Amino acid sequence: MDKIRYQVLAGSYTGFRVLLWLLIILIGAGLIAAHHMESQGHWVTGMDNRVVWGLPHVFAIFLILSASGALNTASISSVFGGSDYQPLARLSGLLAITLLIGGLAVLVLDLGRPDRLVVAMTYYNFNSVFAWNVFLYTGFVLVVLIYLWVMMTPNLRGYVRSVGVVALIWRLILTSGTGAIFGFLVARDAYDTAIMAPLFILMSLSLGMAVFWVSTLTMCRWNGYPLSPELSVKLRRLSALFILAGLYLVALQHLTNLYMAHHHGIERFLLVDGGIYPWLFWLGFVLCGGIVPVWWFLDRRFSTPAWTLTGALMVIVGGLCHLYVIIIGAQAYPLRLVSGYRVDSGFYDGEITHYVPTLPELALGIGGVSLALLMTMVAVRVLPFLPTVTRPLPGSNQG
Repeated sequence: MDKIRYQVLAGSYTGFRVLLWLLIILIGAGLIAAHHMESQGHWVTGMDNRVVWGLPHVFAIFLILSASGALNTASISSVFGGSDYQPLARLSGLLAITLLIGGLAVLVLDLGRPDRLVVAMTYYNFNSVFAWNVFLYTGFVLVVLIYLWVMMTPNLRGYVRSVGVVALIWRLILTSGTGAIFGFLVARDAYDTAIMAPLFILMSLSLGMAVFWVSTLTMCRWNGYPLSPELSVKLRRLSALFILAGLYLVALQHLTNLYMAHHHGIERFLLVDGGIYPWLFWLGFVLCGGIVPVWWFLDRRFSTPAWTLTGALMVIVGGLCHLYVIIIGAQAYPLRLVSGYRVDSGFYDGEITHYVPTLPELALGIGGVSLALLMTMVAVRVLPFLPTVTRPLPGSNQG
């Protein structure tokens, strides 16, 4: 059997250079948008006092969840002994870091006063789940950096599994903490449930695999090495399993809410008559981001790289649609201030909020995605993250 060798992204490709400059332009547009919102005030966005987390938060949470899920391949390789996954473990760890940094960049620039970040990092209110996440996010980057270090240093290969276990536990806690942000918001009828933590874990697994698919297939094309058919089949089945598990948990969440009378209003709003939100949920998430990709991933007739890449992109779009419904749809529905009564006032209490994202919000969100992709492209060009042989050594179980 061939020995696994790693190399930098070799050669000079027109597609690589074009994408590199495009990402730089998009990052610049995101920075200009952030400066515009900061200097003019958030009135230039679609947000108001009722919808305080807008489209940038959708992109930020998407990147954070994808960062956790992108580590799937490395975890399977080193923790669960999946030697077939070993060639792609380094790229898996790299994506986990770059995606998280991109998501945090969007969060910092969207919340306003990024210069006050030092206060958030030095003064903590441990009664707030946001304070917990400061440690979880920064600690995740540090743990994965150590993970990559031991993977890329021959003398430290004996520690790969131990560090991999720590990284696996950390990512599960991190994703649970992100879900807990919403689960602990008892004032919102769409949240206020412990199922948000496992739901976010399953979302991270499916979204991370989708982003990993897009990155891996692109790098394969640029570097001229084929992904082994055996590994491709395993990854496709794993992606389908994660998507189905996520669909099951989403169905369980909504069926549970429908069983409770005081949740009928929010469920009808999100699933039936809420305007754009039911369309995004049923057409964007369930059909285009769930059923169709599962069919393609499990059907051998759609096993070519082109179909796989298309399916992964559909999962990404479906995930963004679902997060839009979760984050913004729940805020658009009015708060239930007094149980059993309707509250009306001059402050629009009891009324549906009509949120329309603006161009600066979209530019900031896309800028965060572009930052993550740019960091990945630069890293694979200067450090040996890409394998030259995808067939693993027999009996190898290190990532």
